[in-house]
Order: sequence, then structure tokens, then C-alpha cells
Amino acid sequence: MRNLRKKGVTALGALLLAVPLLVIAPFPSAAGTDRPLGVDLGTVTIPQLQARMAKGSLTSSALTTAYLQRIRTIDPKIHAVLRTNPTALRQAAASDARHRRGTVRGPLDGIPVLIKDNVNTRGLSSTAGSLALAGKPPSVDADLVARLRKAGAVVLGKSNLSEWANFRAEKPTSGWSAVGGQTNNPYVLDRNPCGSSSGSAAALAATLTQVAIGTETDGSIVCPAGMNGVVGHKPSLGLVSQDGVVPISAEQDTAGPMARNVTDTALTLSAIRGDGAVRSGGVARPTDTLPGPDGLRGKRIGLWRLPSLGSDVDALMTRTAKKLRAAGAEVVEVTPPYQKRLAELEFPALLSEFHRDIDTYLSTRDGPRDLAALIDFNRTHSEEQTCFAGQELFEQALAAPSTTDPKYRATRAELKDLSRRSIDETMAVHHLDAIASPTNPPAWRTDCVRGDNDVIPSSTPAAVSGYPSLSVPAGFVGELPVGVLLMAGNHQDGKLLSLGASVETRLAAWRAPRYLPSAGTNIGR
Repeated sequence: MRNLRKKGVTALGALLLAVPLLVIAPFPSAAGTDRPLGVDLGTVTIPQLQARMAKGSLTSSALTTAYLQRIRTIDPKIHAVLRTNPTALRQAAASDARHRRGTVRGPLDGIPVLIKDNVNTRGLSSTAGSLALAGKPPSVDADLVARLRKAGAVVLGKSNLSEWANFRAEKPTSGWSAVGGQTNNPYVLDRNPCGSSSGSAAALAATLTQVAIGTETDGSIVCPAGMNGVVGHKPSLGLVSQDGVVPISAEQDTAGPMARNVTDTALTLSAIRGDGAVRSGGVARPTDTLPGPDGLRGKRIGLWRLPSLGSDVDALMTRTAKKLRAAGAEVVEVTPPYQKRLAELEFPALLSEFHRDIDTYLSTRDGPRDLAALIDFNRTHSEEQTCFAGQELFEQALAAPSTTDPKYRATRAELKDLSRRSIDETMAVHHLDAIASPTNPPAWRTDCVRGDNDVIPSSTPAAVSGYPSLSVPAGFVGELPVGVLLMAGNHQDGKLLSLGASVETRLAAWRAPRYLPSAGTNIGR
């Protein structure tokens, strides 16, 4: 989640049927991206990889080896990958055997995936970035990891994150954990990757994996996606099981897929939600229908400008709206209501929910067995204080009202009502297909003393309501990526992904990072 102190599943039932209509779009050249397999790993999509595997001109073993090599050579610059999986090549070989037999499990069979380190992964340390959980690995996979394995995906390793998903200190530094150190933004290395799925997003930007898993309470999939120039989808609440995922709040938490394009994002969602990706014959083909030139024609999109993110971002949103209008969309300016009240209510509710949910989770792991013991652990381990020492949010959560308290219950009920109305009423009044807003400002400089500069309100309506959101690359401010965040109604994930594919095709904003040491002093702070 972000620094919040500052500020029906049935609709997806036909997702795999919609996936071939998503994007296998032409991307700009990924300058500097290796081509060890005769393909540009930065721009190739899963359907294109599967087509080559079906022809026998590519193996999962070769693909996995290529990503492992890139991790060895590139990750020392960005520190996005905590650990690789020693069984990855064995998994890839098993996938190759299935491809030879013609028993492919689905579109993710043989595709490497990195998993955020707050998701239980059998046999691999799953720490939430904390030394408190760095002992014995989980013996059982989280539900979503089990589904990835069933779909044939190669669990490539674990990605770094903001420790405890940025819910420990009042002044955290996104992308830092005691276990993994500081993840850097691949575009400009002294800039922040945003939190808390920072390692997942940075690894995708640096082409260290084909897809990745992130988690979000409020902003922690979409902000890293935007700030690292990739795609991130926060699914509707409950669409992906949170079993085996380190929690902040059961009322808002969800894992979700991240990738360099919407196609791969949608296919990964199909796998982790579990009812489509492993269907027989489910592999998409590059000959499937591409998004037509009229994919945006007649769509009504509400633009929520958020000028507080700066004039450069606002100018980019103006250019984005112009491009969408040129593609036939109607873009109208909107301001979703109730945002001030949501900002007042969300954080106190999360404190109560975190105390409840983290105690339940810790009781299943070796290490501190509850929040009070975790606070004591941090006080006595200096490694936990090397970037920032504070654990004020832990302490506030320990003292927060119980989730059985009537005041808490009223707060959460009001949050749910107002957050849903903020989206539903805006879409109804303006007859919208989606609401669009800037996902992020240009990345701020990473600074352990100052902490984050992350007053980013765009993610909150969808996060609190449990509605879906999707960040797609919109462009750049100087060298720094900015995303456009799309939101839609409850369980409208499939429609949102389809719209996002059309937006992605029209904007064509992805480009490979150059790993610049600094962007100078005139962009961001």
C-alpha cells in the first residue's frame, strides 16, 4: 500500500474469450533489450511466445535461462529480485515435455513469473521484506501460487517490496526492505520505484521476467506500475484469493497481475483466479483477432485530472485525452465526489483491520506470533532500522479499536458506501465506460531521511470500494514514466482490460529503461 496517512466475479467469466481480442500490439523498439532467443524480450507477448513453443522454435528452458541470465547481469543495478528459484529450470523442463506431448496446460505453461515476497511460496523464503519472517519458508503455497503452478507457470523467484507493504513507519521509503535493501527505478536509478510492489514492477521494466505478481491495499500495484512504465491490474476484491498472502486489511487487500502489456496481464489474471487459464486448448495464438482501429470509438471516458500531481503530469493527461479523442473516444472531465471524507476515514479503519489480520497470519508462521511480538523484534534488530527506524503504524495498530467496536464498524460501512458511490455516481451521471486519471507523479528521489513524497489520491476510490483498476503507460515526464489509471464498476475487470488494451495500443507509450544514474534537478523532487 502507499503512505495513506497523507492523504460477483461473473463479469469475468468470459475473460479468456476476451483475451484473444486484447492486444498483441506493435511496440516501439526496446533499445538495449537483449535478444538471446531471436525475440525482443521487452516487447514479446505470451501468445507470441506460446506460438513459438508450439512450433518448437523456442523452449521454456531457453526462455527461463535467458531471464535468469538477465537477473544475474542487470539486477545488481536495481535490486528488484530477492532470490531466484533453484527449481526454475526443472519446472521449465517439465513444461517443455508437456509442449512436446501436446498436453499444454494453458497460456502460462512455461512462462516465467516473479512473485512478490509477501506471498507464501513453498520452499522459498517469503518474508514481506522483514527479517522476522526470514527463517523457515512456508510449507504450503498461497492459493494464487498453487494456481500458477497448476497453470504450468515457472516460478522464477521472489521480488523485493516495501517492507510489510509500507505499513510499518510514518515516513517509509518505498522499495526498501531489511531483507532486500533498496529497489531502484530502472529508468533513473536514484529515483523511487513506488510501493509496495516495487520489485515486481522494476523487474518487469528491466525485463527480468515475463510477468509478475503484486499486491495492493491502496496503490501498491498501480503506483509501481505507473512509476516503472509497465501495466498493473488491481482486480475486484475477492476475485483472487488472499489465502497465504501477508495482510493489511481483508476489506481491501488483493493480489494482482503485472506485465509489460495488457495481454500478458489478462492471461495472468486468468490463471490466478483459477477458472479459465487451465482449460484445455486455452493457449492464445498470434493469429487471434487484434484490437481493431475502432476499439475506442464511442467509448465515454471521464478524465479526473488531479492537478496536484504537477503541471507536467497535467499536460501529459491533456495529450492523452487528445489521443483518445482522435481514436473516437468521448473524453469528459469529472471529479469523483467524497474524496476528502474517504481520506479521513480510510487510515483509521486500516489500523484496526491490520491488527486483526496480521495476528491471524503471524500465527501460521515461524517467528513473532503476533503484532506485539513483531514490534519487540524490530526494536531489538538493528538491521530493521538501517533505512528508517520507525514502526509508528505498528504501534498505532496495536492500540487501535477492535474490529468489533461499533465506531470502527460505522467507519468501514461509510467507507464502503462512499467509495462505491464515488465511482458509481460519476459513471452514471456522465454515462461513462471508465474513469481515467494519472496513476502517479514523476518518481521522487529515494531518500531514507525524508521518506516518500507520495500524496497520490487516484488509487483510493477503487481500492476502498473493491472495484477494479488498471494502470497503463501513458508517457514520460523527461525520463520518468507516468501511467494512466482506468477505473470501472464492480466486477467489470474484463471490460476494463479490453478498454485498457485499446488505450495501450493508441498511446504506445512503453519504452525500455536506460538505467540513468540521475535525471538532474528539474524533474520531480
